[in-house]
Amino acid sequence: MKFKLLAAFLVASLSSFANITLPTFFSSGMVLQQKSKVKIWGWGKTGEPIQVVTSWDNNQVVSKTDTYGKWSVEVETPIYGGPYEIKIKGYNEIILKNILIGEVWVVSGQSNMEWSAASGIDNAETEIQKSNFPEIRFFGVNHATAPHPQQNLSGEWQVCSPESMKNFSAIGYYFAKHIFENIQVPVGIINTSWGGTPAESWTPEESIKADPVLYKDALSLKEVPWGPVKTASIYNAMVAPLAGLKIKGFLWYQGESNVMNAANYDKLLGTLIGSWRKAWSEELPFYFVQIAPYKYGSPEEGVILRNAQRMAEIVPNTAMVAISDIGNIDDIHPKNKMDVGTRLANVALKNLYSAYKGDISGPKLLLYESKKGQITLFFDTQELKCDKNCMNNFEIADTSGEFKKANVRIKSNTVVLTNSKVAYPVFARFEWSNTAEASLKNKQGLPASAFITDNWWEFKNY
Repeated sequence: MKFKLLAAFLVASLSSFANITLPTFFSSGMVLQQKSKVKIWGWGKTGEPIQVVTSWDNNQVVSKTDTYGKWSVEVETPIYGGPYEIKIKGYNEIILKNILIGEVWVVSGQSNMEWSAASGIDNAETEIQKSNFPEIRFFGVNHATAPHPQQNLSGEWQVCSPESMKNFSAIGYYFAKHIFENIQVPVGIINTSWGGTPAESWTPEESIKADPVLYKDALSLKEVPWGPVKTASIYNAMVAPLAGLKIKGFLWYQGESNVMNAANYDKLLGTLIGSWRKAWSEELPFYFVQIAPYKYGSPEEGVILRNAQRMAEIVPNTAMVAISDIGNIDDIHPKNKMDVGTRLANVALKNLYSAYKGDISGPKLLLYESKKGQITLFFDTQELKCDKNCMNNFEIADTSGEFKKANVRIKSNTVVLTNSKVAYPVFARFEWSNTAEASLKNKQGLPASAFITDNWWEFKNY
């Protein structure tokens, strides 16, 4: 009997020591950001000595579990390559295998970012069958909510294959594919998305509460059956655990669930961007997709949000991709995900990798000038391609606020708008409806965003 008790005590003692664990995203098959100081962390028994050995340089880094049961080390990653191994040893040992070094991106948002080939995209079967890319890896974060920031989340790394690609973010896949094909570097995509969710649920609670306007909007959100709306509920469970992981940047496609408070979306998106960068302690690139034209229920709510997204691009180190030429006004989930992913990738290829020389956005309004009888719009390109619909999509108004169709004259990078019934125009707008599709493009065929001159918001409070 004494022998059995001793044996049981020894087994219990050994198991109590063998408790070193890692976040789910530190696992075999992962991608780590190249040429960086990468933080690796986990949990163990207080005072437990930790050794981390990386196979690319056989370097050993040591640490010790702190009072709260957490440890961390920093390793230097080389230029892209692999596969490699990492050995992590405490009272037990974990060996992470088949690790690639390359470019790591976090993609997030609601259903259009979450949308997979299996959900229905253009040429789905063909695209699935040709998606064998061992150098591309996916990590899908499982849906979860929490009242407070969490330390870990649920998900796993998968090698890009027809089986894994068909259920992963199609935009994430096309982005990774285009990056890989252009710079031949492994790409890791971490997808943390949830359809039908507002941006408030992706933003830390303290950030929303710090702004009275955003806090009021957040409190007005009504519960829906398809996803959470409570402030920070998704952020706490699906973003906060990732904070600190070394990545290249963020991709964001969201907004359809915020059309009810569209006028403040530029402030909301800017707050979200700032809060995520604060969590990562780095001003990481943040590239986002403007929602497509669609038959929303209330007049103008969709175009107001698109204009607010356009205005959010003032945040440093961001870029917006317009897709008003590849949407579907009858389907809130446009099936052309390839061009969306490719346009996002071209932004990264040009801004970060110096591997793309083309345009990455359509014509952008720089400023406007009002004088008696006309208002002149100045764009950032001299190659303005305005079709027949475009000529009918410009409107002007005086201080009455009543907009009228404008006569359009284009010269170089300027658009001059007039209407004999508007003696002194002070406001201008373009494609100002929920369903107006791309009509003004640059020489490369990329569309301009719908817009209204910013002085309008001082005149009328939506």
